[in-house]
Amino acid sequence: MSSNILAAAAQARRERRFAEAAALLQAALLEQPNHGPTLNALGLTMLDSGRSDQAIDVLSRAATADPKAPPIWLNLAEAYRRCDRAADEIAALDGALAVDPYLLPALLRKAQAQERMGDGERAVQTWRNLLAASPPDDSLPEPIRAALAHGARVVAQADAGRAAILDRSLEPVFAAHPEADFTRARAYADHRAGRRKVFVQQPTAGHFPYLPAIEFFDPALFPWLSRLESAADTIRSELLNIWTDEAAGFRPYVQFEAGTPVNQWVDLNHSPAWSAWFMWEDGVRNDEHCRRCPATAALLDELPLLDIPGRGPTAMFSILAPHTRIPPHTGSSNVRVTIHLPLVVPPSCGFRVGAETRSWEEGRAWAFDDTIEHEAWNDSGSPRAILIVDAWNPLLSEAERSAIRVIG
Repeated sequence: MSSNILAAAAQARRERRFAEAAALLQAALLEQPNHGPTLNALGLTMLDSGRSDQAIDVLSRAATADPKAPPIWLNLAEAYRRCDRAADEIAALDGALAVDPYLLPALLRKAQAQERMGDGERAVQTWRNLLAASPPDDSLPEPIRAALAHGARVVAQADAGRAAILDRSLEPVFAAHPEADFTRARAYADHRAGRRKVFVQQPTAGHFPYLPAIEFFDPALFPWLSRLESAADTIRSELLNIWTDEAAGFRPYVQFEAGTPVNQWVDLNHSPAWSAWFMWEDGVRNDEHCRRCPATAALLDELPLLDIPGRGPTAMFSILAPHTRIPPHTGSSNVRVTIHLPLVVPPSCGFRVGAETRSWEEGRAWAFDDTIEHEAWNDSGSPRAILIVDAWNPLLSEAERSAIRVIG
């Protein structure tokens, strides 16, 4: 098959000389009746000239001749769409998806066809698949972004309806067990209803197997948190005594060496917008800093913090400047748990771990697994200050902790 014939026919079709284009292609098909590209070109010519019924016959032959060519299936689907044959259109799109399950044009057109057929349940699932496979919106043309926005609304509406049904169905279960802790069951229901994304542990260093991914731990697992909380006023007072001292030793928390990829940290690298003041750092006690905050240091010495040689504990004051966001990230190892004690918290500050978002309350501590994606923000006009300390994951046995001290 001469490529010159296909090129000449394509030029004629662009110039809307459809009869000439069709004649060239039909002559070529006399030599090779089952040549997929030629059949496809003839089908497109018929589509462009308004002969959709004839295009279906030709493009069906093209798809049979070249079933691994997604563009042919897409063109056949378009011919069916113009003839208002939605079921056949979907079948053709499935032919394209059989070759490439992530072909975005096929998923998009399938969802739209299912909606036209009134098959809302299948349309929701197709929209869901499409949204999961789509690249970032800013890389897509405006019509595609608008279509995806519509799909997101369809999915959200379906999720809201399912969530309402689940909530009503669960009410008698919760009422029958008033003393039960349904935290996990509620999270499961939220996931099934599309209200909760699944987050897993993604440590940048060590992963201790078989520890569950718990976003925020039950405070009952840390009976000493109450001691930390009761000392919040004293700790805050010691922080305020050093905070305004330029020689105190606050330094940027994020400090990559030159030439190291900084990724999401580009705005905070070597920036005082997120600064820290360490009393313990990677298992090493800063005696001078502890001397300046004696009550805080004494309390830390009494608490059962992480103790891995050269690794833990770390204990620091963390300062987040006004209008600053800490981007989503994960920590080093799930053998540790991170404790936050909020000390100075202006309005419009927040913190997310996995699927759960919380607001700090001054003097109220929490513990979380920082190997699960988390982020923080201070959208206020004043700085936010918290005490951060490392503790052992409470689900580790004492024997396992001894092994970790050796392994690191």
